[in-house]
Amino acid sequence: MSQTHILVVEDDPTVRDLLHETLVEEGYTVTATSNGKEGLEVAKTMPIQILVTDLQLPDIDGISLLDRLIRMDAKIIPIVVTGFGTIERAVRAMKSGAFDFLTKPFDPETVTIVVRKAIEVYQLRQENHLLRKAVQEQYRLEQLVGLSEPIKQVLEFVRKVADSDSTVMIQGESGTGKELVARMLHFNSYRRDRPLVSVNCGAIPENLLESELFGHEKGAFTGATHSRMGRFEMAHGGTIFLDEIGEMSLPLQVKLLRVLQERAFERVGGNRTIQVDVRIIAATNQNLEALIEEKRFRRDLFYRLNVIPIVIPPLRERKSDIPLLIDHFLARFNQTKRTRVTGISHEAVRLLMQYDWPGNIRELENLVERMVVLKKEGELSVSDLPDKISCKPAALDPREQLVRFGEDGINLMREVEQYEYQLIIEALRKANGVTTKAAQLLQVNRTTLVEKLKRKGVDPREHMQQSLPM
Repeated sequence: MSQTHILVVEDDPTVRDLLHETLVEEGYTVTATSNGKEGLEVAKTMPIQILVTDLQLPDIDGISLLDRLIRMDAKIIPIVVTGFGTIERAVRAMKSGAFDFLTKPFDPETVTIVVRKAIEVYQLRQENHLLRKAVQEQYRLEQLVGLSEPIKQVLEFVRKVADSDSTVMIQGESGTGKELVARMLHFNSYRRDRPLVSVNCGAIPENLLESELFGHEKGAFTGATHSRMGRFEMAHGGTIFLDEIGEMSLPLQVKLLRVLQERAFERVGGNRTIQVDVRIIAATNQNLEALIEEKRFRRDLFYRLNVIPIVIPPLRERKSDIPLLIDHFLARFNQTKRTRVTGISHEAVRLLMQYDWPGNIRELENLVERMVVLKKEGELSVSDLPDKISCKPAALDPREQLVRFGEDGINLMREVEQYEYQLIIEALRKANGVTTKAAQLLQVNRTTLVEKLKRKGVDPREHMQQSLPM
Protein backbone atom coordinates (compact mmCIF):
# COMPACT_ATOMS: atom_id res chain seq x y z
CA MET A 1 0.00 0.00 0.00
CA SER A 2 2.65 2.51 1.10
CA GLN A 3 4.41 2.17 -2.27
CA THR A 4 1.41 3.70 -4.03
CA HIS A 5 1.94 7.45 -4.45
CA ILE A 6 -1.20 9.51 -5.03
CA LEU A 7 -1.10 13.12 -6.22
CA VAL A 8 -4.12 15.21 -5.18
CA VAL A 9 -4.64 18.54 -6.99
CA GLU A 10 -7.56 20.49 -5.48
CA ASP A 11 -7.86 24.22 -4.86
CA ASP A 12 -10.65 23.93 -2.25
CA PRO A 13 -8.77 23.42 1.06
CA THR A 14 -11.69 21.59 2.72
CA VAL A 15 -11.99 19.04 -0.10
CA ARG A 16 -8.20 18.78 -0.38
CA ASP A 17 -7.82 18.02 3.32
CA LEU A 18 -10.64 15.43 3.19
CA LEU A 19 -8.98 13.62 0.26
CA HIS A 20 -5.54 13.77 1.88
CA GLU A 21 -6.75 12.50 5.27
CA THR A 22 -8.90 9.70 3.79
CA LEU A 23 -6.14 8.35 1.56
CA VAL A 24 -3.39 8.58 4.17
CA GLU A 25 -5.60 6.59 6.58
CA GLU A 26 -5.77 3.89 3.89
CA GLY A 27 -1.98 3.64 4.00
CA TYR A 28 -1.14 5.46 0.76
CA THR A 29 1.61 8.03 0.29
CA VAL A 30 -0.20 11.26 -0.63
CA THR A 31 1.05 14.60 -1.92
CA ALA A 32 -1.60 17.34 -2.06
CA THR A 33 -1.28 20.60 -4.00
CA SER A 34 -3.61 23.53 -4.57
CA ASN A 35 -2.96 24.11 -8.29
CA GLY A 36 -1.89 22.36 -11.47
CA LYS A 37 1.54 24.00 -11.71
CA GLU A 38 2.56 22.60 -8.31
CA GLY A 39 1.15 19.22 -9.31
CA LEU A 40 3.33 19.13 -12.44
CA GLU A 41 6.41 19.97 -10.39
CA VAL A 42 5.65 17.10 -8.00
CA ALA A 43 5.27 14.67 -10.93
CA LYS A 44 8.65 15.76 -12.32
CA THR A 45 10.45 14.94 -9.08
CA MET A 46 8.83 11.64 -8.02
CA PRO A 47 6.83 8.81 -9.60
CA ILE A 48 3.03 9.10 -9.42
CA GLN A 49 0.70 6.13 -9.75
CA ILE A 50 -2.71 7.77 -9.17
CA LEU A 51 -3.81 11.35 -9.91
CA VAL A 52 -6.89 12.84 -8.22
CA THR A 53 -7.60 16.28 -9.69
CA ASP A 54 -10.37 18.83 -9.70
CA LEU A 55 -11.55 19.84 -13.16
CA GLN A 56 -11.70 23.52 -12.24
CA LEU A 57 -8.30 24.75 -11.08
CA PRO A 58 -7.10 28.37 -10.70
CA ASP A 59 -4.26 28.06 -13.22
CA ILE A 60 -4.49 24.95 -15.43
CA ASP A 61 -7.65 23.29 -16.63
CA GLY A 62 -8.04 19.82 -15.06
CA ILE A 63 -8.27 18.08 -18.46
CA SER A 64 -5.09 19.85 -19.62
CA LEU A 65 -3.31 18.75 -16.44
CA LEU A 66 -4.49 15.19 -17.01
CA ASP A 67 -3.21 15.24 -20.62
CA ARG A 68 0.20 16.63 -19.65
CA LEU A 69 0.73 14.11 -16.85
CA ILE A 70 -0.26 11.16 -19.06
CA ARG A 71 2.24 12.37 -21.67
CA MET A 72 4.87 12.35 -18.92
CA ASP A 73 3.89 8.83 -17.77
CA ALA A 74 1.24 6.87 -19.66
CA LYS A 75 0.84 4.48 -16.71
CA ILE A 76 -0.69 7.14 -14.40
CA ILE A 77 -4.36 6.46 -13.58
CA PRO A 78 -6.32 9.77 -13.39
CA ILE A 79 -9.48 10.33 -11.32
CA VAL A 80 -11.29 13.65 -11.77
CA VAL A 81 -13.28 15.56 -9.15
CA THR A 82 -16.26 17.56 -10.35
CA GLY A 83 -18.97 19.68 -8.81
CA PHE A 84 -22.70 19.30 -9.44
CA GLY A 85 -23.66 20.50 -12.91
CA THR A 86 -20.34 19.71 -14.56
CA ILE A 87 -20.93 15.99 -15.22
CA GLU A 88 -20.64 16.65 -18.95
CA ARG A 89 -17.07 17.87 -18.44
CA ALA A 90 -16.32 14.76 -16.35
CA VAL A 91 -17.46 12.59 -19.24
CA ARG A 92 -15.16 14.55 -21.56
CA ALA A 93 -12.34 13.99 -19.10
CA MET A 94 -12.97 10.24 -19.14
CA LYS A 95 -12.80 10.28 -22.92
CA SER A 96 -9.41 11.95 -22.50
CA GLY A 97 -8.18 9.09 -20.35
CA ALA A 98 -9.65 9.54 -16.86
CA PHE A 99 -10.41 6.28 -15.06
CA ASP A 100 -13.41 7.54 -13.04
CA PHE A 101 -14.81 10.69 -11.44
CA LEU A 102 -15.96 11.82 -7.97
CA THR A 103 -18.93 14.18 -7.68
CA LYS A 104 -18.91 16.77 -4.90
CA PRO A 105 -19.95 16.33 -2.21
CA PHE A 106 -18.60 12.81 -1.68
CA ASP A 107 -18.04 10.64 1.37
CA PRO A 108 -14.71 9.03 2.34
CA GLU A 109 -15.96 5.52 1.57
CA THR A 110 -16.68 6.46 -2.06
CA VAL A 111 -13.17 7.93 -2.40
CA THR A 112 -11.64 4.74 -0.97
CA ILE A 113 -13.58 2.46 -3.34
CA VAL A 114 -12.76 4.45 -6.48
CA VAL A 115 -9.06 4.77 -5.61
CA ARG A 116 -8.80 1.07 -4.72
CA LYS A 117 -10.23 0.12 -8.13
CA ALA A 118 -7.83 2.52 -9.84
CA ILE A 119 -4.87 0.92 -8.07
CA GLU A 120 -6.03 -2.54 -9.17
CA VAL A 121 -6.10 -1.32 -12.78
CA TYR A 122 -2.64 0.23 -12.37
CA GLN A 123 -1.24 -3.03 -11.01
CA LEU A 124 -2.82 -5.03 -13.84
CA ARG A 125 -1.32 -2.64 -16.39
CA GLN A 126 2.06 -2.98 -14.72
CA GLU A 127 1.85 -6.78 -14.78
CA ASN A 128 0.75 -6.71 -18.41
CA HIS A 129 3.60 -4.35 -19.29
CA LEU A 130 6.18 -6.54 -17.54
CA LEU A 131 4.75 -9.70 -19.09
CA ARG A 132 4.78 -8.18 -22.58
CA LYS A 133 8.32 -6.95 -22.03
CA ALA A 134 9.39 -10.43 -20.92
CA VAL A 135 7.73 -12.01 -23.95
CA GLN A 136 9.37 -9.53 -26.32
CA GLU A 137 12.71 -10.21 -24.65
CA GLN A 138 12.14 -13.95 -25.06
CA TYR A 139 11.56 -13.53 -28.79
CA ARG A 140 14.40 -11.15 -29.60
CA LEU A 141 16.17 -12.18 -32.80
CA GLU A 142 19.23 -13.05 -30.73
CA GLN A 143 17.25 -15.89 -29.16
CA LEU A 144 17.57 -17.88 -32.40
CA VAL A 145 20.62 -19.75 -31.10
CA GLY A 146 23.37 -20.70 -33.53
CA LEU A 147 26.37 -19.48 -35.50
CA SER A 148 26.20 -21.94 -38.41
CA GLU A 149 25.73 -20.53 -41.90
CA PRO A 150 22.22 -22.04 -42.39
CA ILE A 151 20.88 -20.47 -39.20
CA LYS A 152 22.61 -17.15 -39.95
CA GLN A 153 20.73 -17.05 -43.25
CA VAL A 154 17.42 -17.69 -41.49
CA LEU A 155 18.16 -14.99 -38.91
CA GLU A 156 19.09 -12.44 -41.59
CA PHE A 157 15.95 -13.27 -43.55
CA VAL A 158 13.73 -12.90 -40.46
CA ARG A 159 15.39 -9.56 -39.68
CA LYS A 160 14.60 -8.30 -43.20
CA VAL A 161 10.93 -9.33 -43.34
CA ALA A 162 9.78 -9.04 -39.70
CA ASP A 163 8.37 -5.52 -40.06
CA SER A 164 6.65 -6.28 -43.35
CA ASP A 165 2.96 -7.11 -43.76
CA SER A 166 3.69 -9.75 -46.41
CA THR A 167 2.43 -13.30 -45.87
CA VAL A 168 5.15 -15.71 -44.75
CA MET A 169 5.40 -19.47 -45.27
CA ILE A 170 7.72 -21.25 -42.82
CA GLN A 171 8.86 -24.70 -43.92
CA GLY A 172 10.82 -27.24 -41.96
CA GLU A 173 10.73 -30.62 -40.30
CA SER A 174 8.94 -31.14 -36.99
CA GLY A 175 10.92 -29.78 -34.06
CA THR A 176 13.07 -27.31 -36.02
CA GLY A 177 11.55 -24.20 -34.41
CA LYS A 178 8.92 -22.99 -36.88
CA GLU A 179 6.68 -21.57 -34.14
CA LEU A 180 9.65 -19.77 -32.56
CA VAL A 181 10.38 -18.07 -35.90
CA ALA A 182 6.70 -17.11 -36.27
CA ARG A 183 6.74 -15.49 -32.83
CA MET A 184 9.97 -13.66 -33.67
CA LEU A 185 8.37 -12.29 -36.82
CA HIS A 186 5.43 -10.98 -34.79
CA PHE A 187 7.28 -9.57 -31.79
CA ASN A 188 9.82 -7.80 -34.00
CA SER A 189 7.14 -6.14 -36.13
CA TYR A 190 5.09 -2.99 -35.62
CA ARG A 191 2.19 -5.31 -34.68
CA ARG A 192 4.03 -6.48 -31.54
CA ASP A 193 1.53 -4.79 -29.18
CA ARG A 194 -1.43 -6.42 -30.91
CA PRO A 195 -2.53 -10.08 -30.58
CA LEU A 196 -0.63 -13.08 -31.91
CA VAL A 197 -3.20 -15.85 -32.38
CA SER A 198 -2.00 -19.40 -33.11
CA VAL A 199 -4.09 -22.14 -34.74
CA ASN A 200 -2.88 -25.72 -35.17
CA CYS A 201 -4.80 -26.80 -38.26
CA GLY A 202 -3.85 -30.43 -37.67
CA ALA A 203 -5.01 -30.59 -34.06
CA ILE A 204 -8.58 -29.33 -34.55
CA PRO A 205 -11.17 -31.68 -36.10
CA GLU A 206 -12.04 -30.72 -39.67
CA ASN A 207 -15.72 -30.11 -38.88
CA LEU A 208 -14.76 -27.60 -36.14
CA LEU A 209 -11.86 -25.82 -37.83
CA GLU A 210 -14.03 -23.48 -39.94
CA SER A 211 -15.90 -22.26 -36.86
CA GLU A 212 -12.60 -21.95 -34.97
CA LEU A 213 -11.10 -19.76 -37.69
CA PHE A 214 -14.09 -17.63 -38.69
CA GLY A 215 -16.48 -17.90 -35.74
CA HIS A 216 -20.19 -18.72 -35.93
CA GLU A 217 -23.58 -17.17 -35.33
CA LYS A 218 -26.13 -18.42 -32.81
CA GLY A 219 -28.04 -21.39 -34.23
CA ALA A 220 -25.56 -22.00 -37.06
CA PHE A 221 -25.38 -25.67 -36.07
CA THR A 222 -26.41 -28.01 -33.27
CA GLY A 223 -24.82 -26.77 -30.05
CA ALA A 224 -24.27 -23.20 -31.29
CA THR A 225 -26.21 -21.62 -28.40
CA HIS A 226 -24.55 -18.22 -28.84
CA SER A 227 -22.49 -16.29 -31.36
CA ARG A 228 -18.74 -16.79 -31.16
CA MET A 229 -15.83 -14.77 -32.46
CA GLY A 230 -13.29 -16.68 -34.57
CA ARG A 231 -9.50 -16.60 -34.46
CA PHE A 232 -9.25 -14.18 -37.38
CA GLU A 233 -11.37 -11.62 -35.52
CA MET A 234 -9.32 -12.16 -32.36
CA ALA A 235 -6.15 -11.43 -34.34
CA HIS A 236 -7.46 -8.13 -35.78
CA GLY A 237 -4.60 -5.65 -35.90
CA GLY A 238 -2.08 -8.37 -35.13
CA THR A 239 -0.88 -11.69 -36.56
CA ILE A 240 -2.48 -15.09 -37.08
CA PHE A 241 -0.19 -18.13 -37.19
CA LEU A 242 -1.61 -21.10 -39.10
CA ASP A 243 0.49 -24.10 -38.13
CA GLU A 244 0.35 -27.40 -40.06
CA ILE A 245 -1.41 -25.66 -42.95
CA GLY A 246 -1.01 -28.79 -45.10
CA GLU A 247 -3.63 -30.56 -42.95
CA MET A 248 -6.41 -28.13 -43.96
CA SER A 249 -9.24 -29.61 -46.07
CA LEU A 250 -9.75 -28.44 -49.66
CA PRO A 251 -13.16 -26.74 -49.01
CA LEU A 252 -11.63 -24.74 -46.14
CA GLN A 253 -8.62 -23.87 -48.31
CA VAL A 254 -11.05 -22.08 -50.68
CA LYS A 255 -12.36 -19.92 -47.82
CA LEU A 256 -8.84 -19.16 -46.59
CA LEU A 257 -7.90 -18.10 -50.12
CA ARG A 258 -10.66 -15.50 -50.05
CA VAL A 259 -9.42 -14.11 -46.72
CA LEU A 260 -5.93 -13.80 -48.19
CA GLN A 261 -7.29 -11.98 -51.24
CA GLU A 262 -9.90 -9.73 -49.63
CA ARG A 263 -9.15 -9.74 -45.89
CA ALA A 264 -12.85 -10.45 -45.39
CA PHE A 265 -15.09 -13.39 -44.44
CA GLU A 266 -18.48 -14.32 -42.94
CA ARG A 267 -19.02 -16.28 -39.75
CA VAL A 268 -20.50 -19.76 -40.10
CA GLY A 269 -24.26 -19.30 -40.40
CA GLY A 270 -23.93 -15.54 -40.89
CA ASN A 271 -24.25 -13.18 -43.85
CA ARG A 272 -22.46 -10.10 -42.49
CA THR A 273 -19.06 -9.56 -44.10
CA ILE A 274 -16.34 -8.93 -41.51
CA GLN A 275 -13.20 -7.05 -42.52
CA VAL A 276 -9.96 -7.84 -40.69
CA ASP A 277 -6.47 -6.38 -40.66
CA VAL A 278 -4.17 -9.31 -39.95
CA ARG A 279 -0.78 -10.56 -41.04
CA ILE A 280 -0.83 -14.25 -41.94
CA ILE A 281 2.07 -16.57 -41.15
CA ALA A 282 1.70 -20.22 -42.15
CA ALA A 283 3.91 -23.20 -41.37
CA THR A 284 4.21 -26.78 -42.55
CA ASN A 285 6.45 -29.80 -42.16
CA GLN A 286 5.06 -31.27 -45.39
CA ASN A 287 6.10 -30.87 -49.00
CA LEU A 288 3.21 -28.73 -50.25
CA GLU A 289 4.32 -29.06 -53.87
CA ALA A 290 3.95 -32.84 -53.52
CA LEU A 291 0.49 -32.33 -51.99
CA ILE A 292 -0.42 -30.14 -54.97
CA GLU A 293 0.51 -32.96 -57.34
CA GLU A 294 -1.67 -35.30 -55.32
CA LYS A 295 -4.60 -32.80 -55.50
CA ARG A 296 -4.56 -32.38 -51.73
CA PHE A 297 -3.50 -28.72 -51.66
CA ARG A 298 -4.60 -25.85 -53.90
CA ARG A 299 -1.92 -24.42 -56.14
CA ASP A 300 -3.41 -20.89 -56.01
CA LEU A 301 -3.44 -20.97 -52.19
CA PHE A 302 0.18 -22.14 -52.14
CA TYR A 303 1.25 -19.14 -54.23
CA ARG A 304 -0.73 -16.78 -52.00
CA LEU A 305 0.89 -18.18 -48.85
CA ASN A 306 4.38 -18.59 -50.26
CA VAL A 307 5.02 -14.86 -50.78
CA ILE A 308 8.00 -14.94 -48.43
CA PRO A 309 9.28 -18.50 -47.86
CA ILE A 310 11.53 -19.20 -44.89
CA VAL A 311 13.09 -22.65 -44.63
CA ILE A 312 14.32 -23.79 -41.21
CA PRO A 313 17.22 -26.24 -41.60
CA PRO A 314 17.09 -29.55 -39.70
CA LEU A 315 19.54 -29.94 -36.83
CA ARG A 316 21.59 -32.54 -38.74
CA GLU A 317 22.48 -29.75 -41.23
CA ARG A 318 23.68 -27.38 -38.49
CA LYS A 319 25.48 -29.70 -36.08
CA SER A 320 28.07 -27.06 -35.28
CA ASP A 321 25.29 -25.28 -33.34
CA ILE A 322 24.72 -28.22 -31.00
CA PRO A 323 27.24 -27.09 -28.29
CA LEU A 324 25.64 -23.61 -28.23
CA LEU A 325 22.16 -25.09 -28.01
CA ILE A 326 23.22 -27.40 -25.16
CA ASP A 327 24.64 -24.45 -23.19
CA HIS A 328 21.46 -22.48 -23.86
CA PHE A 329 19.19 -25.28 -22.62
CA LEU A 330 21.44 -26.02 -19.61
CA ALA A 331 21.22 -22.40 -18.46
CA ARG A 332 17.46 -22.34 -18.90
CA PHE A 333 16.74 -25.63 -17.13
CA ASN A 334 19.15 -24.88 -14.28
CA GLN A 335 17.04 -21.80 -13.63
CA THR A 336 13.58 -23.34 -14.08
CA LYS A 337 14.35 -26.68 -12.42
CA ARG A 338 16.55 -25.17 -9.67
CA THR A 339 19.42 -27.53 -10.48
CA ARG A 340 23.20 -26.94 -10.47
CA VAL A 341 24.51 -28.75 -13.55
CA THR A 342 27.86 -27.12 -14.33
CA GLY A 343 28.32 -28.28 -17.92
CA ILE A 344 28.87 -31.29 -20.16
CA SER A 345 31.98 -33.29 -21.03
CA HIS A 346 33.70 -33.02 -24.43
CA GLU A 347 33.17 -36.72 -25.11
CA ALA A 348 29.41 -36.42 -24.44
CA VAL A 349 29.21 -33.42 -26.79
CA ARG A 350 31.12 -35.36 -29.46
CA LEU A 351 28.60 -38.21 -29.28
CA LEU A 352 25.68 -35.79 -29.37
CA MET A 353 27.12 -34.23 -32.53
CA GLN A 354 27.37 -37.64 -34.19
CA TYR A 355 23.66 -38.33 -33.66
CA ASP A 356 21.30 -37.36 -36.53
CA TRP A 357 18.49 -35.87 -34.39
CA PRO A 358 15.34 -36.96 -36.28
CA GLY A 359 13.31 -34.93 -33.75
CA ASN A 360 15.55 -31.89 -34.33
CA ILE A 361 15.89 -29.13 -31.70
CA ARG A 362 12.82 -30.29 -29.79
CA GLU A 363 14.43 -33.71 -29.31
CA LEU A 364 17.69 -32.12 -28.13
CA GLU A 365 15.81 -29.80 -25.75
CA ASN A 366 13.85 -32.69 -24.25
CA LEU A 367 17.03 -34.74 -23.82
CA VAL A 368 18.88 -31.92 -22.05
CA GLU A 369 15.89 -31.36 -19.76
CA ARG A 370 15.79 -35.06 -18.85
CA MET A 371 19.53 -35.18 -18.14
CA VAL A 372 19.42 -32.02 -16.02
CA VAL A 373 16.47 -33.30 -13.95
CA LEU A 374 18.16 -36.66 -13.33
CA LYS A 375 21.67 -35.28 -12.74
CA LYS A 376 20.69 -32.38 -10.44
CA GLU A 377 24.28 -31.11 -10.11
CA GLY A 378 27.79 -31.55 -11.46
CA GLU A 379 28.96 -32.19 -15.02
CA LEU A 380 26.99 -34.25 -17.53
CA SER A 381 29.00 -37.14 -18.95
CA VAL A 382 28.66 -40.01 -21.44
CA SER A 383 27.01 -42.12 -18.75
CA ASP A 384 24.13 -39.62 -18.64
CA LEU A 385 23.37 -40.08 -22.35
CA PRO A 386 20.70 -42.54 -23.56
CA ASP A 387 21.95 -45.81 -25.08
CA LYS A 388 20.89 -44.86 -28.61
CA ILE A 389 23.48 -42.05 -28.51
CA SER A 390 26.23 -43.40 -26.25
CA CYS A 391 26.31 -46.91 -27.79
CA LYS A 392 26.43 -46.29 -31.52
CA PRO A 393 26.67 -49.59 -33.45
CA ALA A 394 29.91 -50.15 -35.30
CA ALA A 395 29.77 -49.77 -39.08
CA LEU A 396 29.39 -53.03 -40.96
CA ASP A 397 32.16 -54.29 -43.18
CA PRO A 398 30.93 -53.72 -46.78
CA ARG A 399 31.72 -57.38 -47.53
CA GLU A 400 29.24 -58.42 -44.84
CA GLN A 401 26.49 -56.60 -46.72
CA LEU A 402 26.75 -58.94 -49.73
CA VAL A 403 24.10 -61.61 -50.09
CA ARG A 404 25.42 -64.94 -48.78
CA PHE A 405 23.94 -68.21 -49.93
CA GLY A 406 23.14 -70.78 -47.29
CA GLU A 407 22.87 -74.48 -47.93
CA ASP A 408 19.25 -74.02 -48.99
CA GLY A 409 20.02 -70.98 -51.23
CA ILE A 410 17.98 -67.73 -51.06
CA ASN A 411 14.48 -66.53 -51.93
CA LEU A 412 15.14 -64.57 -55.13
CA MET A 413 11.75 -62.83 -55.20
CA ARG A 414 12.07 -61.68 -51.60
CA GLU A 415 15.62 -60.36 -52.17
CA VAL A 416 14.56 -58.53 -55.34
CA GLU A 417 11.53 -57.07 -53.55
CA GLN A 418 13.74 -55.82 -50.70
CA TYR A 419 16.27 -54.29 -53.10
CA GLU A 420 13.46 -52.60 -55.05
CA TYR A 421 12.12 -51.17 -51.80
CA GLN A 422 15.55 -49.70 -50.92
CA LEU A 423 15.89 -48.14 -54.38
CA ILE A 424 12.44 -46.53 -54.14
CA ILE A 425 13.15 -45.09 -50.67
CA GLU A 426 16.47 -43.63 -51.84
CA ALA A 427 14.81 -42.10 -54.91
CA LEU A 428 12.10 -40.51 -52.74
CA ARG A 429 14.75 -39.02 -50.46
CA LYS A 430 16.63 -37.54 -53.38
CA ALA A 431 13.34 -36.22 -54.82
CA ASN A 432 12.34 -34.71 -51.47
CA GLY A 433 9.14 -36.76 -51.44
CA VAL A 434 7.96 -35.67 -54.94
CA THR A 435 6.70 -38.83 -56.65
CA THR A 436 7.04 -37.46 -60.20
CA LYS A 437 10.70 -36.65 -59.70
CA ALA A 438 11.34 -39.99 -57.96
CA ALA A 439 9.75 -41.81 -60.91
CA GLN A 440 12.09 -39.95 -63.27
CA LEU A 441 15.10 -40.98 -61.19
CA LEU A 442 13.95 -44.61 -61.31
CA GLN A 443 13.08 -44.27 -65.02
CA VAL A 444 9.56 -45.62 -64.57
CA ASN A 445 6.10 -44.14 -65.17
CA ARG A 446 4.67 -42.14 -62.27
CA THR A 447 1.57 -44.36 -62.16
CA THR A 448 3.80 -47.44 -61.89
CA LEU A 449 5.65 -45.90 -58.93
CA VAL A 450 2.39 -44.83 -57.24
CA GLU A 451 1.08 -48.40 -57.47
CA LYS A 452 4.31 -49.77 -55.98
CA LEU A 453 4.12 -47.23 -53.15
CA LYS A 454 0.55 -48.28 -52.35
CA ARG A 455 1.48 -51.95 -52.43
CA LYS A 456 4.48 -51.42 -50.17
CA GLY A 457 2.64 -49.03 -47.83
CA VAL A 458 5.13 -46.19 -48.38
CA ASP A 459 4.15 -42.56 -47.70
CA PRO A 460 6.32 -40.20 -49.84
CA ARG A 461 5.96 -37.41 -47.24
CA GLU A 462 7.97 -39.43 -44.73
CA HIS A 463 11.04 -39.21 -46.93
CA MET A 464 11.50 -35.46 -47.31
CA GLN A 465 15.22 -34.88 -46.85
CA GLN A 466 16.28 -31.76 -48.71
CA SER A 467 15.41 -28.22 -47.63
CA LEU A 468 13.79 -26.05 -50.24
CA PRO A 469 15.86 -23.00 -51.29
CA MET A 470 15.06 -19.79 -49.45
